[in-house]
Amino acid sequence: MTFSLSLTALLFAGLSVGASLPRVPSAVWQPPVGAAWQIVLQNALKVDPSNPTISPDSGVGIFDIDLFTSANDGQDTSKIATLKTALGKKVICYFSAGSYEPNRPDSSQFNPSDKGAALDGWPGEYWLSLNSANLAADMGCDAIDPDNVDGYGENGGGLGLTTADSISFIQFLAGEAQKYNLAIGLKNAAEIVPDVLDLVQFSVDEQCAADGIKECSTFTAFIDAGKPVFHIEYPNGDNSNSRPVSDTTRWCTAETEDDGTSVDIATFSTVIKNMDLDGWVEYCDQSVYNTARN
Repeated sequence: MTFSLSLTALLFAGLSVGASLPRVPSAVWQPPVGAAWQIVLQNALKVDPSNPTISPDSGVGIFDIDLFTSANDGQDTSKIATLKTALGKKVICYFSAGSYEPNRPDSSQFNPSDKGAALDGWPGEYWLSLNSANLAADMGCDAIDPDNVDGYGENGGGLGLTTADSISFIQFLAGEAQKYNLAIGLKNAAEIVPDVLDLVQFSVDEQCAADGIKECSTFTAFIDAGKPVFHIEYPNGDNSNSRPVSDTTRWCTAETEDDGTSVDIATFSTVIKNMDLDGWVEYCDQSVYNTARN
């Protein structure tokens, strides 16, 4: 299933900021605080249904993977089914909800007028005034990880997007997720956490420890609500050299300002990754794994 709606249309379709959604169905998965996870978005995982194995396995029960590459653009459910059935994992499916990506199967549906400003650092990608939704329910995903919902922070994405637009967008996406008993996360977007916390089941945060105490403290609201913060740090910057961090304290336990103010992030589900989000991962206990990919 694929659908597209402009953000402006959403605002005038009864999804005003602050509108409430029905109670989250009991069938929607709520991941626990502190759950261990792995995220691999570069290439599909290498999972053999006839001999299913994966690394890391023991103790890591959640995998966040790219919906389109993992499901062969919606044509193949075998990898996700193997992760869930044979390996007992929960599967979060990533997709870019608020941006145009030229190689996606729905890219031809967008008109030039739908595209806003280019995404900094991602050639060929643009902010969109449309939402390209997902095949996640059909593919067997347990949850969705919609990216690029914070266009307001990129000069409005060249489309005049505001925080109010992003709040309405999350309301819409959460409503669609509920229809299919899918959990949904909030990707970054610290500024709208108080407005959408009740609508989502988890946070996926990038670099709050690198960006400073204020942003980390914003995401502790998820922990207080019994919802996990899936936290990613890239200590090596743009490098993808799979170099372990000798001391994970800064990234995994607390962020402290010069004045001594501290935020404890030990309850965050932290992974240290290469910025291209390949199979390499380091955990806070300094264990290192490399998840096989095609």
